[in-house]
Amino acid sequence: MPDKSKEQLPFDKSIIVTSALPYANGEIHLGHIASTYLPADIFTRYSRLAGRETYHVCATDDFGTPILIRAEKENKNPVDYVEFWNRSDYEDFKSIGITFDFFSKTSSEENIKFVQYVFKKIYENGYIYEKEITQFYCPYDKKFLPDRYVLGICSVCGAENQYSDLCENCGSIPEQILEPKCSICGKKPTKKNSKHYFFKLSIFSEKLKIWLINNKNLQEDVKKYVLNWIKSGLEDWDITRDLSWGIPIPLQEAKGKVFYGWFDNHLCYISTFTTFIQKSYSQRNAKEVWNNSEIYHFIGKDIAYHHYLFLPAIRMAINYEYKLPDFIPTRGHLTLYDRKISKSRNWYIGLKEFLAKFDPDYLRFYLASITPYSQTDMNFDWSAFAQSINDELISNIGNFINRALSFTQKTYNGIVPEASKYDPIDKDTISEIEKIADEVGLLLHRNEQDKGLKRILGFSTYFNRYFQKKQPWNKKNNNSCSTLFIAVNAVHSLAILLEPFIPYSSERIWQQLGMSDNVHEQPWNHASQLKIAPGHLLGKIDPLFHKIEEKEIIKRQIHNFNEKQTL
Repeated sequence: MPDKSKEQLPFDKSIIVTSALPYANGEIHLGHIASTYLPADIFTRYSRLAGRETYHVCATDDFGTPILIRAEKENKNPVDYVEFWNRSDYEDFKSIGITFDFFSKTSSEENIKFVQYVFKKIYENGYIYEKEITQFYCPYDKKFLPDRYVLGICSVCGAENQYSDLCENCGSIPEQILEPKCSICGKKPTKKNSKHYFFKLSIFSEKLKIWLINNKNLQEDVKKYVLNWIKSGLEDWDITRDLSWGIPIPLQEAKGKVFYGWFDNHLCYISTFTTFIQKSYSQRNAKEVWNNSEIYHFIGKDIAYHHYLFLPAIRMAINYEYKLPDFIPTRGHLTLYDRKISKSRNWYIGLKEFLAKFDPDYLRFYLASITPYSQTDMNFDWSAFAQSINDELISNIGNFINRALSFTQKTYNGIVPEASKYDPIDKDTISEIEKIADEVGLLLHRNEQDKGLKRILGFSTYFNRYFQKKQPWNKKNNNSCSTLFIAVNAVHSLAILLEPFIPYSSERIWQQLGMSDNVHEQPWNHASQLKIAPGHLLGKIDPLFHKIEEKEIIKRQIHNFNEKQTL
């Protein structure tokens, strides 16, 4: 298996990872972290340890109706409003160990220029046309009502209280919204004509179909979903809006109009990476790096339509100047007690709220363990969270690490003993170490992170049993030196294997091992090597984790079901 996995891991290309852009209109919650940002961070961390040149970029999505509505309600300038949330989101991500090489915003000068450049090229290539449309207009608020200014019933699935540009229930973009109402005043809007610019999405149907079928890296369940959309017929796409807040259309006759947010925000992946390269590596050509890298766009399933259709079609329309994504890792939603998370309905757990009570690695560990590489939704439950941390992280992983290091500290004054001889059990155990890096690495390379973490738990379980079976505390055991030498090296393996998942704890393990270098910079394959030599002095040994008490979980449950319950 180790040889096979090595053959499947390409090392000749750098990797560019992007995470879907968070709207700059509110705090980051657990739903954001689970589906997109944590999977992207775990993959990025693993790829770097595995020796891949890897970049992770992101930005806030600053434009669009939701932003303007919130800014207006709070009586704030939209520029100041999005600047606040850009800083807040960045700090939120940082607080849970999610790092970016560069974190930008769609309202940056670089992105505005790039979006306008792309539009001009598409326009010159003949894929844009102008058309007068009948649009919702609110006579009470005296403004056109694009996108999320209109609420109603989805014409596809019948879900109520849905936005006109995206049904959060079925994920489709309804051709019409039933029983519309203005989201500002709640009154029924009228209709009014307005000229808009359309992108010829329909003309790319066959190219999109071929790309989807030929790209074997894309998830089959998502591809099937998207191919059905193409089969049913793609509509040309209105890419402009009558708004005061957005990227201006670079045409004289389009004065007063801006781009629809879904036209410009995914272009920010490219502009953000380009800006990063220009600022950090001035001698490198950003476009060449992009086109010679593997491209990963991490998203949640609710925006699959935009990323599997709009995004590639726009890059096709500029003659593939920037390559299409190789992978679009798409995951389901996180629910809270089996109900869809919703900030507008006050049914969510804010990241700041969570981290005020619990270790960030607890959240990373639990979410990674329940989030599959599929569109299947996962559920957050306080009791299940506590059980996962107490039974798996603490009683399994923490228990083995503490036993191995504490016993070495107590018996040999923290000095790793030299193995005297290996019996058959020792040899089998060393074999477990020698294959673990390849086995977990292959799963992480495939983005099956929940399976990778499960394999690590299996590794820890194996060593708990090994330690118990060998009984190094038994004075009649004349092979305790070998047992402890192997066990300490297994702790070294765990420190590296766990780094992508729980980086803060991994660093603490590294310190307790007495290592002088940085765990975040270790070669991944060192997890399968006996790198702790005899005579090595361990650091100070303390319990890594603390049990979650039942009374704390009860308190959290009461908070969710009483204070946050609005329905």
